[in-house]
Amino acid sequence: MSFNGLPAHVWPRNATRTADGAVAIGGVDLRDIAAEFGTPVMVVDEDDFRSRCRDMAQAFGGGEHVHYASKAFLTSRIAKWVHEEGLALDIASHGELQVAIHAGFPAQLIAAHGNNKDRNFLSACVQEGVGHVILDSHQEIAELNAVAAEIGKVQDVLIRVKPGIDAHTHEFIATAHEDQKFGFSLASGSALRAAYSVVEASHLRLVGLHCHVGSQVFDAEGFSLAAERVLKLFGTILRETNVGEEFHILDLGGGYGIAYVEHERALDVAALAADLLERVQKHADRLDVPTPFVMVEPGRAIAGPSTVTMYTAGTIKDVTIDDNATRRYISVDGGMSDNIRPALYQSQYDFRVVNRATNGTAIASRVVGSHCEAGDILIHDQQLPADIATGDLVALAATGAYCYSMSSRYNMMMRPAIVSVKDGCAQLMVRRETIADFFALEVEDFCD
Repeated sequence: MSFNGLPAHVWPRNATRTADGAVAIGGVDLRDIAAEFGTPVMVVDEDDFRSRCRDMAQAFGGGEHVHYASKAFLTSRIAKWVHEEGLALDIASHGELQVAIHAGFPAQLIAAHGNNKDRNFLSACVQEGVGHVILDSHQEIAELNAVAAEIGKVQDVLIRVKPGIDAHTHEFIATAHEDQKFGFSLASGSALRAAYSVVEASHLRLVGLHCHVGSQVFDAEGFSLAAERVLKLFGTILRETNVGEEFHILDLGGGYGIAYVEHERALDVAALAADLLERVQKHADRLDVPTPFVMVEPGRAIAGPSTVTMYTAGTIKDVTIDDNATRRYISVDGGMSDNIRPALYQSQYDFRVVNRATNGTAIASRVVGSHCEAGDILIHDQQLPADIATGDLVALAATGAYCYSMSSRYNMMMRPAIVSVKDGCAQLMVRRETIADFFALEVEDFCD
């Protein structure tokens, strides 16, 4: 492995080494970004992000088929990029809906998820004119119908179905098996009962079915099997209820795996889309149901590879493991507050020095954050150059998905800045959080 090389399938498409060994993204030297905006900092390649939106739209037959899963990474500017590239949007909370509306995203192109949507969230969905609400429980059916009746609207809905698929992914991000919180069971008949309830509801219109097999999935067969199982329910609903032509959508979710380290390969979305659409057509023909309008919900596959997180190396120490071995610990000025995924999912990342070329012998190393937590480990065990030094700028690639969106203020370390780069220009997207932001939330009138 060449440590100075940048794996093109892991790093942003516009990442290069400069003549003196530093890394530039979108024509902007990362050293300049660190000097202007400090570290840690997330750097988003705008062209990379937009091109992945276009790739998804082309693969699935148009942007109207693709809902960007905003839970992966959302800011107002990102929502605008998604809209400008012709995609729809998937949100999973009232806050994500508010960001989308603030950004001017058309509500009719938004689909709303969530296993515990409260009345305020449901009311906002109906009031704003959200295109689809994805129903997740029998309780929600009754609640949304009542909310829509009060507002005087009929809300289009999809039913989220658990197809009973083992997606061979981490337990915490597998979402299609029976024993988890999302959706209605297909096997138990709960999903069909939900369809009957929606059809009978005076202010709900059943327009389709939804399923999601999990996240970071590399086995394309699971998507096809889920489609076949849900299409069988699709046919049953058509035969046994009085739904009309408006019942036409099959939403197969997202979860397309990306490469985080050099030896991994991302799921080939273009090949998956062609195969999946062909199989859906065959399943529909065999089941004698109309060909559905297929929708998908990629998030990680768009946002993940477009972004890197840059840190400054701090304390470096060698730790004795046993009589014959040591491990070098390289501390950085961030950690689990800006990237919880290694601690939560044992996720791996590609790690590089980005301010210069390195020439040191590879030694056993661990990259750790600055938090008061033994589990604050970003790189668990890799062979890294021995000449990495305090003050070096280092970066993790493919951090666009589920890093900033799951960030925290643990140890009062503030959330990092986000900078977008394009054509040699760097623009601050979200400023660094400060301790003043926290103080502004505090209420200082105490009871005696």
